[in-house]
Amino acid sequence: MLDTAWLMLLFPALGTLILAFFGRRIGRRVVGWLACGMVLLSFLTAVGVFATLVGLPAEERSHQIVLWSWMTTGAFHVDVALLIDQLSIIMALIVTGIGFLIHVYSIGYMHDDARYSRFFTFLNFFILMMLTLVLANNYLLMYVGWEGVGLASYLLIGFWFEKPAAADAGKKAFIVNRIGDFGLALAIMFIWTSFGTLNFVEVFEKAPTVWAVGASVATITTLLMLLAATGKSAQIPLFVWLPDAMEGPTPVSALIHAATMVTAGVYMLARSGALLSLAPTTQTWVAVIGALTALMAATIALTQTDLKRILAYSTISQLGFMFMAVGVGAYTAAIFHLMTHAFFKALLFLAAGSVMHALAGEIDIRKMGNLRAKLPTTYWTYLIGAAALAGIPLFSGFFSKDEILYYDWLTAPLLWLVGAITAALTAVYAFRSVFVPFWGQERDKKLFSHAHESPRIMTVPLIVLAIGAVLAGYLGLPRLSLFETWLEPVFHAKAPEALAGAGPEAVLSIPMVWVLLAVSGLIAIGGAYAAYRLYIVNTDVPARVRERLGWLVKLIENKYYFDWAYDKGIVGPLRQLSAWFADVADKRGIDGAVNGLAAATGWVGSQARRLQTGMVGIYALSILLGAVALLAWFAIR
Repeated sequence: MLDTAWLMLLFPALGTLILAFFGRRIGRRVVGWLACGMVLLSFLTAVGVFATLVGLPAEERSHQIVLWSWMTTGAFHVDVALLIDQLSIIMALIVTGIGFLIHVYSIGYMHDDARYSRFFTFLNFFILMMLTLVLANNYLLMYVGWEGVGLASYLLIGFWFEKPAAADAGKKAFIVNRIGDFGLALAIMFIWTSFGTLNFVEVFEKAPTVWAVGASVATITTLLMLLAATGKSAQIPLFVWLPDAMEGPTPVSALIHAATMVTAGVYMLARSGALLSLAPTTQTWVAVIGALTALMAATIALTQTDLKRILAYSTISQLGFMFMAVGVGAYTAAIFHLMTHAFFKALLFLAAGSVMHALAGEIDIRKMGNLRAKLPTTYWTYLIGAAALAGIPLFSGFFSKDEILYYDWLTAPLLWLVGAITAALTAVYAFRSVFVPFWGQERDKKLFSHAHESPRIMTVPLIVLAIGAVLAGYLGLPRLSLFETWLEPVFHAKAPEALAGAGPEAVLSIPMVWVLLAVSGLIAIGGAYAAYRLYIVNTDVPARVRERLGWLVKLIENKYYFDWAYDKGIVGPLRQLSAWFADVADKRGIDGAVNGLAAATGWVGSQARRLQTGMVGIYALSILLGAVALLAWFAIR
């Protein structure tokens, strides 16, 4: 089965080509199910590969499949090849499994859209590029997938390009990510220069002998990789594109946030753990950036009134948790939370889309209320997703988030404190997004009267994702972690320094883990109860808090002025510089020089024209004077 792993790429590639060339001719029904079928076939292939790997000994679960030789120039050689191991197959299952459910949901959500076939073409292309990224066996092929998901995100975020906000959001996402992509390109160049190869296995084997711990080249290369990850995974300072990406169709939001683009940075850093372990400075920065981003985004989510933007800032915050795990070397914990997050965040976004579908596109929670009476399936599935996001005990997010907090406590208690505060805020805003739109009294009678539950093509994926949001966390139960056991060979010898000399079983036997588990549960439950008191019982309290903390609320509502700073410090000056070049350098300089030369030539011509009088006598006199002048010249010489 391993030899057929390339079929995971073939199916979405075929779907993309067929839909691109024949989508308008084959009918909407065929388009939708063809796109879904291709992703389903890719998922089934991934399941088959996974089953094959399970049947092999742990030390034999890493296989490289060379498809063809890509480029060779001197000593530089790169293949189009796949690395099939425990990490890549987990990522492939997430991408194709969650991606398939989002495709099915899209059939109902986009059924009336005029560019229906184009939308599914872009969705299949997105899946293809993400699979290229996670299955590549070398950095250059991974970079192709990295850039591919960037292109796909631009196409999908700006899908409704007739809306200026959507078009601008697509361009913003594309441009901001170019900053990070430039960092990854430079990092790949450093890796080739250092190791003479871009193959993951070869690079990681050579790294401890070529790079000393803390070496400048190791620090610079990994910091460039961190820059790339902050762009793709929306961390400080390059997170500003992700909230605006909500202008795209809701299935796009779910796909970007749950199964594809924003997880790429976390995957790339975790995959490169052997390099990060040689750059302690970079690891510290990864953890610090993750902690600051998690806390910052959680506070912003508290003030948002757009349901999708609440979830967008939630994604930024949860990615911060994953960065915190990577920063302390807990790579398995980071991927575990990535996996559970894929379930509950896809669920939340698709449920938000169901709300929009019921309310004719309305997304402002201040206009909603008592929707659980009209949208029971959407309500219960959204509630499950919110509970998982908040980390309520027995839901998936509880187990994965607690594991990150545990490793933070073990390696850097200050990180644990920031994570615990962020977890409390997460529970508050998660249940605020439940209580305000779904509980209480209807606020807009007209909207409420037209509300209706979504069709089964949309609610069935919600139910499946809700089951995953409940059960996925049990793969990582303390002391019985199937997930950690599965990934441990990939990240072997990359554990945090604080865990050196203690294997996973020894670490997890420490009684403190159960204390921290209980604390995490109490934090989540306390945050949910606080949200109930604030938004159901004492609804006037948030307004009073806003009045007392006016300056702080204004700071948070303006997203800590990151967009303002970019606009004033970068965008504004660049626009002024562009205007100067357009007006002065282009119009007055280049155009002035060209037009001036033309004017001078015209003037010379107009003056020379006066010599042509048409009178023979004047011509004869001119010849005589010319002859005299020549004779005088030769006489003088």
